[in-house]
Amino acid sequence: VQLQASGGGLVQAGGSLRLSCAASGRTFSSEYMGWFRQAPGKEREFVVAINWSGGSTYYADSVKGRFTISRDNAKNTMYLQMNSLKPEDTAVYYCAVAVNLRGFITVWGNYDYWGQGTQVTVSS
Repeated sequence: VQLQASGGGLVQAGGSLRLSCAASGRTFSSEYMGWFRQAPGKEREFVVAINWSGGSTYYADSVKGRFTISRDNAKNTMYLQMNSLKPEDTAVYYCAVAVNLRGFITVWGNYDYWGQGTQVTVSS
């Protein structure tokens, strides 16, 4: 599985961005897809995840009510709509796939495949 993240950029606080993560190769009905982010000097942190059907979503408290995850399995693509962006959302955003999740969905070590990352910068 290969993942290609896109959609990052520079935006003012309060603005919006939409990230995409296109998957190629095999896909699995048991998989979860998620977004993590890493700011300079900080550890990679969980942002949001979604199951195969899209019926279950999981959000970090810091983004609840502002970010929305979705996926289109026909296009093998996951999306992250980010609204009301804050300077503290500035980070490199990575998409990831967990084929057979064993453990907490919020732990990056439980994911099997990773995209290359896309930079999101929110100016104050």
